[in-house]
Amino acid sequence: MKKLKKGQLRQLKPGPRGGDGTTLRWREAYTVYLRTECRLAENTVLAYSRDMRRFTEWLGQRSITRLTIAELSDFVGFLASQNLAPTSIARHVVAVKMFFRYLQLEGVLVDNKVELLGSQKLWQRVPSVMSPREVERFLHGPKRIEVYYYRDRALLEMLYATGCRASEVSNLCLRDLHLKERFCKCHGKGGKQRMVPLGDGAIETVSAYLEKQRPRLESVRSNETDWLFLSRSGRRLRREAIWELVKKYALITDVSVSISPHTLRHSFATHLLAGGADLRQVQEMLGHASIATTQIYTHVDQTRLKKVHNQFHPRA
Repeated sequence: MKKLKKGQLRQLKPGPRGGDGTTLRWREAYTVYLRTECRLAENTVLAYSRDMRRFTEWLGQRSITRLTIAELSDFVGFLASQNLAPTSIARHVVAVKMFFRYLQLEGVLVDNKVELLGSQKLWQRVPSVMSPREVERFLHGPKRIEVYYYRDRALLEMLYATGCRASEVSNLCLRDLHLKERFCKCHGKGGKQRMVPLGDGAIETVSAYLEKQRPRLESVRSNETDWLFLSRSGRRLRREAIWELVKKYALITDVSVSISPHTLRHSFATHLLAGGADLRQVQEMLGHASIATTQIYTHVDQTRLKKVHNQFHPRA
């Protein structure tokens, strides 16, 4: 969709019942705004777009400009009736709030009643992590009889060695790798970049993959040669495929937790803190905008808290 200039939405005034397709055009413009001006991660934009489709479904023929706070409160009840998780309901509310703020910026709305809309308090969940022994067993899940043994070994090692999200590993390019300097450049949410050190295990497995298997995968489709991890068709290995591979090797190795790519990220952070890493350093390697997000890992590793207490408390 062509990007609208600021103020252009004022020309799209809805009819008395709001059923002339104006809401759809506003929604499409809002998606462009999230992607181009807010520069949110593509996965976030897609999630908010799905949330806005549900909002439009609930809205029906009602006019956005005439909604009352009572009606907006009914929207939260509508979400609850869809058997959505509390986290999903909270995200829907955030998506709608940002949508109304956008309409206010464009001059479509004068008063933003949705700001009065609340959402239920979310409990902070402590993430599941793997023990170092479980991680070691899991990383050696791929066996040499596997067709894509070298790729899968390198993939699992990179997930744990860098703490990257599945989407970040999926988007790694050859130019992002600096094996001699022992680091890689990761592209996080909102286009933010960060440098993450690489250990011996990651360097060895990635080097073996680059030498022994990637050239064959690359030859299948030579016009997509810059992605680090390739599928059997020579295309970029999608994050969904990475998720499936993690589940596959979790089943093979029979690890004790139901893991996902994000479990490896949680384990990466927790094991760093257990080893004595500074919280700020872990925040930088994870690419967290706020240290409050990183602090949850201090609740996971109780042994580290005991060490700090014993070292610094006068009555320890």
